[in-house]
Amino acid sequence: MLRRIFPLPADNRFRGHPFALWLFVPLTLVAIVRSCLHVFLGDGGAQSIATIPLDTFSTGAVATVISIFALWGLSQLLLALIFAVVWFRYRALISLMYLIFLVENLGRIAIGMGKPVFAVETPPGAPGSYIFALVSLVGLILSLRWREDPSPAPGN
Repeated sequence: MLRRIFPLPADNRFRGHPFALWLFVPLTLVAIVRSCLHVFLGDGGAQSIATIPLDTFSTGAVATVISIFALWGLSQLLLALIFAVVWFRYRALISLMYLIFLVENLGRIAIGMGKPVFAVETPPGAPGSYIFALVSLVGLILSLRWREDPSPAPGN
């Protein structure tokens, strides 16, 4: 199992189920878009998307929340760019990326339960984390379905 998650070599040959390879693309694209929204929206998506009532906060609190959302978006963007690099060049590591995505979303769920966000409505990230956890679990399971003789990878 570990050699499937940490393969040697970490080349561009994907050995799992082909659907797992293509399921990884929309997950990566959503991660890129989501992160860019947090970085580039004026409110970091805190009020416009997550419905956190920033207009009821002090000026300093608003600036802090927006900054934290932008920093979070940068972290998400870096991870999403690693996902993109893996898809284009190191496909053997896609199982590891699914595992990371799964742990990230399970962590979001756990932290959200322990430290809930005060919002006017349920932020889309709350149910989204359950969906992404499920999709990443399916992708992980499919990616671990090992094929010993994969077809040659593009660019190898």
